[in-house]
Amino acid sequence: MKNYFDEICKKLNKEIKIEEIQIVDNSHKHKGHKFYSSEKFHLHLKIKSIYLASLSRVVAQKIVMKVLNNDLKTKIHALEISIEP
Repeated sequence: MKNYFDEICKKLNKEIKIEEIQIVDNSHKHKGHKFYSSEKFHLHLKIKSIYLASLSRVVAQKIVMKVLNNDLKTKIHALEISIEP
């Protein structure tokens, strides 16, 4: 799991100017939900990025989701994104 989170950080850092990323795994909070799968993650990305913070929230989140597009189809069930400068 740690390796996968490192992979997410590398993907984002490669495509976006980011100062810091913290990944919080909230998967355990969703056990018992209708579409819960132990194969997929519920993640909260806490991103510090002057670049992303300069954009509208919607545009910034779309950029992050575009970078993680394949992961959203295969390994991430839910994604919360917090952005601050």
